[in-house]
Amino acid sequence: MSFKQETILTQLGNRVDVETGAVSAPIHMSTAYRHQTLGESTGFDYTRTKNPTRLILEEAIAELEGGVAGFACSSGLAALQLVFSLFKSGDHLIVANHLYGGTYRLLEHFEQQYDLEISYLDFDHLSDVSAAIRTETKAILLETPTNPLLTEIDIEAVSKITEENGLLLIVDNTFYTPYLQQPLALGADIVVHSATKYLGGHNDVLAGLTIVKSESIAEKLAELHNNIGATLSPFDAWLLMRGMKTLPVRIKQQQENAQTLVKFLSNHPCVGQVFYPGKGGMLSFRLKDKNWVKPFLQELKLISFAESLGGVESFITFPTTQTHADIPEAERLALGIDDTLLRFSVGIEAVEDLITDLKTSFAKLK
Repeated sequence: MSFKQETILTQLGNRVDVETGAVSAPIHMSTAYRHQTLGESTGFDYTRTKNPTRLILEEAIAELEGGVAGFACSSGLAALQLVFSLFKSGDHLIVANHLYGGTYRLLEHFEQQYDLEISYLDFDHLSDVSAAIRTETKAILLETPTNPLLTEIDIEAVSKITEENGLLLIVDNTFYTPYLQQPLALGADIVVHSATKYLGGHNDVLAGLTIVKSESIAEKLAELHNNIGATLSPFDAWLLMRGMKTLPVRIKQQQENAQTLVKFLSNHPCVGQVFYPGKGGMLSFRLKDKNWVKPFLQELKLISFAESLGGVESFITFPTTQTHADIPEAERLALGIDDTLLRFSVGIEAVEDLITDLKTSFAKLK
C-alpha cells in the first residue's frame, strides 16, 4: 500500500518494533552487536557501519525522496563531504554560484587540498552551463531555491544537460524538503539536506542526509559513509525522526505566515526589495539603508537574530557577516548579497505578533 507524504512522515518509526509494539522507534545506543557464530550476523555488526535507529531514518528519507538509499550524517556539510568524496583529483564540478557559504568553504577546501576543479556559474542561462562542460567534468551541483536570494533553478532542465553529458546532478533540497520538492523525480541523481533545518525543525539537532537514485552510487556511498565515519548518532537520529513527524503541519504554517509577511514587507517604506519564490517559509528583503541593519536587528523582541533556518521559531540572518561571510566581498556583492540584505526564516508564531515585532523595529529607523 502506498501512502501520501503526510502519512509516511507521521507514521515514521511506528510498527518497526514488533516485539514490544512501541509506537515511537527505540533508540539503539549499542555500538557493538553479538554474533552467534562465525559467518552469522543479525545485519548489525558495528554502529558506524549500521545502526537500527539510524536505519529507520535512512529508509524513511529514501522513501520520501524516491531514492534507493539514504545516508544519515553528522551534519549537512558532512553529507556534502560524503558526496564530494566520490570525486578524485582533476575532476571538474560545475556549481551554481548562489549557494550557502559553508558549501562554498568546503568546495574551496577540496579545490585547494585535493585538486578538484570548480566552476561557479550563473544558472540563469543554461547555455552557459552546457558550454562550461569539458572532459573532466563529472557533476553539477545546485541549490534551489538559492540561498539567500531564493531564486528557483529548473532541475528538470539541468537534468537534461547532465543526462546528455553523462554527469551527476546533485541538488541541495534543504529549503524545500521532499514535502515541497522531490529532485530525484525531476532528474537529479543525488539529493542532500542539512536536516538540522526544516526536517529537524526545532533547532535542537545537527544532522545531514544524502539520498541517491542508483544502486551503484549507493554502494560507493555506503563504503565511504562507513570509512569516513561522520555518521549520525542514534539519539540524534531519533530526534530528527521526531521532528520530521510534524514537517507537513509546520511547513504549511510557515508558508502561510511567509506569504502574509511578504505582502506586509513589500508595502513597507523601509523595505527596498523582497525576495520570495512563492512557496516555503524562507524570504529575504533589503532595507533601504545599510545603516539601518544594526538598529533594526537590535530592536527585534520576538524574532531572533540568529544563524540558522527552518525551525519553529522565526530567525532573521544577516548573510554578509553570518552565512556568507566566507565568500570574498567582491564575489558576494556581485551575487547581490550586499550590506542591506536580510534573510528571514519564518516560524509558526502568530503572524500578527511577527508583524508587530517588525513594525516596532521599523519605527525606530525613522
